[in-house]
Amino acid sequence: MANRQPLIGGNWKMNLSPADARGPCSALLDGLDAGLLAKCGVSLFPPFPYLSQISDLTAGSGVSIGGQDVSAHENGAYTGQTSASMLLEVGCTSTLVGHSERRHGLGESDSVLNAKVLVAMKAGLDVMLCVGETLDERESGQSEAIVLQQLQEGLQGVSINDLGRLTIAYEPVWAIGTGRNATPGDAQSMHQSIRADLGKQYDDGSANGVRILYGGSVKPDNAEAIFAQPDVDGGLIGGASLQSEDFLDIVRAAVATVDS
Repeated sequence: MANRQPLIGGNWKMNLSPADARGPCSALLDGLDAGLLAKCGVSLFPPFPYLSQISDLTAGSGVSIGGQDVSAHENGAYTGQTSASMLLEVGCTSTLVGHSERRHGLGESDSVLNAKVLVAMKAGLDVMLCVGETLDERESGQSEAIVLQQLQEGLQGVSINDLGRLTIAYEPVWAIGTGRNATPGDAQSMHQSIRADLGKQYDDGSANGVRILYGGSVKPDNAEAIFAQPDVDGGLIGGASLQSEDFLDIVRAAVATVDS
């Protein structure tokens, strides 16, 4: 992990009612102490309607808030979209871009995702760019080529000076809900390839400063083994982020790799 502080992101997706949203957040805040947050960053990505509410709850806690997506446009007639400036106004400091459920479920292209990256960074948001291959792509031996293409096209026009705003999240779509498990070695292999490619696009020193998170069904019982890999800098957590104790255990697992 070099000198990179781990980061745990909690993607709530389209879950929880307004009344229920406060519970997991409050319980998480109760369990996080200054010692944990000094060693591990924590970000939450609630549904859009809850951003202001959760931002108020987390104010001053050290937990940051981000959007699950952002428009590729600064403003205008784009019904149903949310701009980077709107995210900033409700307390967000970051946004996800290119989550697998948007890439594959909604057909978002690399060029559209690149536009989102650029507009978000221009506005002052940090970006967590998600990349990852499907089961068919993996079985046909295309894993690395697909992921690096997503990375390269997603970062077109991003300068070396903007890399401080960038986090990468690797999502092995083939290991999410398929019954196939990615090993810690699988995670390390792809993360190493991603970091090496960032070094080619920019330089090795800058690449070594970028956090690369793992987003393949991380749970309390596998988190520490995954986070112990040298190029894995934390995780983007889905279902387990809705259970405050599970999420806290995952944060503790990340901290354990710092302390070891």
